[in-house]
Amino acid sequence: MNPRITLEQWQALVAVVDAGGYAQAAEQLHKSQSSVTYLVQKLESLLGVKAFEIKGRKAVLTPSGQLLHRRARVLLDEAASLEQAAKSASAGWEAEIRIAGEIIFPAWLLLKCFDKLNAESQHTRIEYYESVIAGTNELLLAGQVELAITAQVPQGFDGALLMPLRMMLVAHPDHPLHKLGRPLTMRDLRAHRQLVVRESGVLRPTKTVVEATQRWTMSHMSTAIFAASMGFGYGWYPEERIRSELKAGTLKLLPLRDGAERVGQLYLVYADRESAGPGTLRLAQIIQQVVKAECASAAVGTTS
Repeated sequence: MNPRITLEQWQALVAVVDAGGYAQAAEQLHKSQSSVTYLVQKLESLLGVKAFEIKGRKAVLTPSGQLLHRRARVLLDEAASLEQAAKSASAGWEAEIRIAGEIIFPAWLLLKCFDKLNAESQHTRIEYYESVIAGTNELLLAGQVELAITAQVPQGFDGALLMPLRMMLVAHPDHPLHKLGRPLTMRDLRAHRQLVVRESGVLRPTKTVVEATQRWTMSHMSTAIFAASMGFGYGWYPEERIRSELKAGTLKLLPLRDGAERVGQLYLVYADRESAGPGTLRLAQIIQQVVKAECASAAVGTTS
């Protein structure tokens, strides 16, 4: 069945309600008042309903008119959304962008970047893979993502320095390692349970630094941090992810003789910089801008 009511007629109905009258709607739509009146009356005639009734000097919606107004708003929103999707498609924006991010990267920061991108292109879907060490680079090598945030740029890929990364060796203040009251050695660490995060790659080739006699391996960073906060073991975690635990006193830096803190780098890597679409390029630009601003803000907070 072909619709008999035009979008212009629905727009006139909505404008009369939202603007508060025919005269105000005419001004809003840049039409004459008689044109707006005709559009609404034509709609009523075609549907066989009365959308408005006069009460005093004001036209108010009838129950049928209230239903029409609600559905018309949805219809107009969908029409505007369709136009925006077509505009994005004509500009070459991708329908979907896939990105892998090391779980040591602050997820909240990346979510802010996604939100900024969607404000510019609402119809670009985002597929986000939270990956660990080798798993991140495997996704790049397999062509499963357009962008990746990783601590190591694979050979042959184009990557840009994104931010410094500070890893800290921590445990609960009541952990036996804290009770020793002296600088710790690797031998001390091997005697206690280590809490690590499982690599998301299939091969998982990375060896752990400490060959502890006990190890609990988790799939998620948050679980490992929670376990450490409960006193079940120790581990190296990014400073950004444990700030609240350090502040609350549920985690404390272990006094390792050498290497209790490790500083590395995170990189933003393209799967193929030359063939990247405008959406991918824009998301990469947003990530760099947001991270740069956040690092600057953190630096000011540290020195103040």
